[in-house]
Amino acid sequence: MHISLQRVASLSSHSLLKNLRRLFEAFVLDADNLIPKIAPQAVKSAEIVQGDGGVGTTKKIHLGEGSEYNYVKHQIDGLDKDNFVYNYSIIEGDAIGDKVETISYEINLVASADGGSIIKSRSNYHCKGEVEIKEEHVKAGKERAAGLFNIIELYLLGNPDAYN
Repeated sequence: MHISLQRVASLSSHSLLKNLRRLFEAFVLDADNLIPKIAPQAVKSAEIVQGDGGVGTTKKIHLGEGSEYNYVKHQIDGLDKDNFVYNYSIIEGDAIGDKVETISYEINLVASADGGSIIKSRSNYHCKGEVEIKEEHVKAGKERAAGLFNIIELYLLGNPDAYN
């Protein structure tokens, strides 16, 4: 019998940026181009393996020298440009190892009460068999995601004409 355990982790980061569309475009829609330019230590390159960039597309992300991993493949599961929601799953790569089947993510950008924005991220670890995901692994993933978000935010603050 195959039992798939699931571990859920959430992350919420605040941004000074008020324009959700601009942030979503940089962080989600153009991430394959932007991140290798501004954070090559995190991502060397990204390529579409299958699809047109929309839902169902599979991408191979070649990770940078700052990563302990070489690559991941992720599949776009949902994309709502009007409500700033992005769903994707890591379906392959040395980052998920042999104990995790997939990791599914939901990214949601919302306006904050102080006029900035909040990025909410939820991850679901779908494990192979009865495997426990260690808290330090989840924490490291959250820290990488928050760091990447901060790099993109700093880029947008320093380049006010980008993605307008």
